[in-house]
Amino acid sequence: MNQFALLRTRRFAPFFATQALGAFNDNAFRNATLMLVAFGMGMSTAQIALYSNLALALFILPFFLFSASAGQLAEKLEKTRIVRWVKLFEIAAMIVAACGFLLHSLPLLLVVLFMMGVHSTVFGPIKYAILPQALHADELVGGNGMVEMGTSLAVLLGMVGGNALMAVAGSGVYLASAAVIAVALLGYAASRAIPPAPATAPELRFNWNPFAETARVLRIVRDDRTVFVAIIGISWFWFFGSVFTAQLPNYTRVDLGGGESVSILVLALFAIGTGTGSLLCEKLSRKRVEPGIVPLGAFGLSAFGIDLFFARHGAPPALNLDWLGFLAASGSARIAIDLLMLGVSAGLFVVPLFALVQSRTPPSQLSRVIAGNNVINAVFIVVAALSAIGLQRAGLTIPQVFLITALLNVLVAIYLFVRVPEFVVRFLCWIRMRDTSSES
Repeated sequence: MNQFALLRTRRFAPFFATQALGAFNDNAFRNATLMLVAFGMGMSTAQIALYSNLALALFILPFFLFSASAGQLAEKLEKTRIVRWVKLFEIAAMIVAACGFLLHSLPLLLVVLFMMGVHSTVFGPIKYAILPQALHADELVGGNGMVEMGTSLAVLLGMVGGNALMAVAGSGVYLASAAVIAVALLGYAASRAIPPAPATAPELRFNWNPFAETARVLRIVRDDRTVFVAIIGISWFWFFGSVFTAQLPNYTRVDLGGGESVSILVLALFAIGTGTGSLLCEKLSRKRVEPGIVPLGAFGLSAFGIDLFFARHGAPPALNLDWLGFLAASGSARIAIDLLMLGVSAGLFVVPLFALVQSRTPPSQLSRVIAGNNVINAVFIVVAALSAIGLQRAGLTIPQVFLITALLNVLVAIYLFVRVPEFVVRFLCWIRMRDTSSES
């Protein structure tokens, strides 16, 4: 079955819609909030910077506190029931968000950021653990690719939609409030159609100590070297993506000379590339879990990241360009291709890693392993933010930060492939199989 045909099946389509709507709403809320804080509350630049850092901390904190507990819930209880609870929680969070928008209340909006962090923390272990229960073995790579594609596009649309709605003069807070509540309601409606996903470890004794359970989950993650190294690769993907996407707005303004439409174009290229790379995984792997694609993605992340530095690391040829003006400027086509191919490489890198974790982990432990993955992801995201801040305070430009990150990717790839030679062996087999197919 083609991966797009999964959208016609009840065992996949409602779940796909639920997770995509959740990703859209998360980013629509956060970007509408940033727009309101930046332009609707009369804050200074220093206050806005403080809020931005606090917002990241509040969103990430639940991953450290509750991921292990969320993993236990997903093993012990029927997963669809938890999804519906999470979606009801999202509706409540968006009602609080609407109050925060209408009252211009920063404390309420900060509460919602924490609530959405909890939402993502609880949904995360289910998001990837439910796929092996719903899909056949030859659909797993395609299903993961569809989820990553849907998430990438939902994130992009949510960012653009949140900004655009809040920017409407006079009625932005009303439009944004109505939108986030409506999308939350749609997400709950979609979740009602997800088929049951039975508990994989109903006999599990729930550990109420989140710190002890986090330590236990991380020990489970380390039990299988291949799974652990794949999770390190997934977390590195989040590090790499966080560094690049966090710098893109300033990179657009300072280094590309672009305005808001160029910023949207840059984000769109990266998101579309990620979605495209994710979808390509099924074709390249021939519907098998194929670790051999990971080196191809790792090579692309470094190659196009390095080329992005050389494409332009000086002053832009003009300022305040719209997207058409940017594309017409000298060297811009190369930058656009680099951004697109960075996204493609990211998809080729991360989708096989997720499929590998899902296929190599016992079903009774998968949700907890995904929970451990989320804890490690959160650590990498925080380190990425601190590293980018530190490098820029040391005087490095954004293109230089991109270059260093792309070079670090080479070291990470070497670590991954030395620790698990299977990646390189499978890559060589994959190349040989494709050569044989082309000859025949």
